[in-house]
Amino acid sequence: MHVPALYQPADEAWSRDLVLGHPLAVMISNAVPAPHATHVPVVLPPGAPADGPLTGCGLLGHMDRGNPHWKSLTDGLAARLMFDGPCGYVTPTLYRTTPAAPTWDFTSVHLHGTVHPVQDPQETLDIVSHTVRTLEEAFGDKWDLAESLDYFRQIAPGVGAFHFRVTHVDAIFKLSQEKTPDVQERVIRRFEADDERSGRQLARLMRGIGLGTPSGTPTAT
Repeated sequence: MHVPALYQPADEAWSRDLVLGHPLAVMISNAVPAPHATHVPVVLPPGAPADGPLTGCGLLGHMDRGNPHWKSLTDGLAARLMFDGPCGYVTPTLYRTTPAAPTWDFTSVHLHGTVHPVQDPQETLDIVSHTVRTLEEAFGDKWDLAESLDYFRQIAPGVGAFHFRVTHVDAIFKLSQEKTPDVQERVIRRFEADDERSGRQLARLMRGIGLGTPSGTPTAT
């Protein structure tokens, strides 16, 4: 992924937070006649620290064994996991100048690495169960899967679990950094007023890294 220097994350924690906060990734790997791409839930393994660098980190995921993508995976195959964070449209009216052009502010992390398919049924069940617990804790109602374990055992043979070892991280945080503080402030305020959660997330991220005006109010123009 091409990442201009201006849009590179100032702290690796930004990338890790995005991956953990938006765990539905797209896995891409080469195949004939064209690459495969599949949406997969991805989580840290049990006991992994919640902080630290992503490079060298191990991750867990799974997909449908009936998916041709699964059937193409071999141990150690190079692959990529793409995580998209919040994004939002920026209208030129916020620039208050002409000529101008619209754009998107967006965030994304690409993890390069190797995939290692799991063949053991019990390990597959363990990975799926851990994934459910992790996602319920972070995004759900802390639902307890204990009473559904028998059902999980029934469906586990159709699930393809895998380990993913991260070898390199690309991350882009395009947040109107090239604009003046006044323009940034207007962009932030537009995102703050957005009915969509993604816009409000962008606004919080921009405020958090010091974009916009110090007072939080655009100067008169």
